[in-house]
Amino acid sequence: MSNRPLPLLPLLLLLVSYCGSASRSVSGIKGGNAILSCDFEAGEIYDISFNSQSENIDICRTEECRGRVFKEGSCDIIIKDLRLRDAGKYFLHVYYRNDQTELKRQILEYQLHIQDEISVNTGEELKLDVLWTNADKVETNSSGEWTEVWTRGHGVSSDRLTDSDGNLTINAFTSTDTGTYRVLDYRGEILITLTLTDWKGNLNDTDEDKTDATEHLRYWILPVGLTLVLVLVVLVLVVLVLAAVVLYKRFARRGNRRLSSGDTETLGVHDSVCLGPVDHDLTLQGLRLYICIRPLFSPPFQST
Repeated sequence: MSNRPLPLLPLLLLLVSYCGSASRSVSGIKGGNAILSCDFEAGEIYDISFNSQSENIDICRTEECRGRVFKEGSCDIIIKDLRLRDAGKYFLHVYYRNDQTELKRQILEYQLHIQDEISVNTGEELKLDVLWTNADKVETNSSGEWTEVWTRGHGVSSDRLTDSDGNLTINAFTSTDTGTYRVLDYRGEILITLTLTDWKGNLNDTDEDKTDATEHLRYWILPVGLTLVLVLVVLVLVVLVLAAVVLYKRFARRGNRRLSSGDTETLGVHDSVCLGPVDHDLTLQGLRLYICIRPLFSPPFQST
């Protein structure tokens, strides 16, 4: 007989008192994570262990671990990268001490339910890897009510279905096969829920969504575009008016300088406009007012 010491935890099982709890339902999406919360309050948690109905499961306690089952907090369990085969019953054993020195064990029970959605092309063969040892029946509501399509011991209920190697196969998928399928254990608890959709139907929905988005974008662009055009027109007009005013003032100042300096040519134009006969042309009248009257109110220029 070997003198190697026996593991401590199995020995402690002989000394602990036990209390159980009702099963907790936990749902997760394939490829996602599921959290099995222990919500356990105790003065001191000595250890935990985790197992399914068929095997003990190693718990990763550091991020460097390459497994999929991790411990978080005092005793929460996280199952990462969920797979359909993860569905089923789990047990978490929590060993703890309160005020007493006696070691106690709390067993928490979980029912893990996995959900997935699959799009299938019409006429395609679809294999569902769901007929495991804990599966008792498969039901579908594709006809509007729940009907059994497979039961353990009786097999499939239709010639279009086959049961082999743990797979439930739908031969030549059609639109009538779309709907929700669920896998139940022998207690009637749901293990897996699958939503099967027609791939072409999804494409049509996508096209309709794109059309609606295009129409919405068109109605949104039209008023915004008109507003931008109006703003640009106003800005252009403002720039042109400012440029005309600047040029007008520049030429006016130049004429005033020449008039003040006694330039002969400028004085001749001034006299012909200001002392000549009145013209009925509005443009010439405006020019006459500016040339003849404005210098009276402008500051004098010194002649050079």
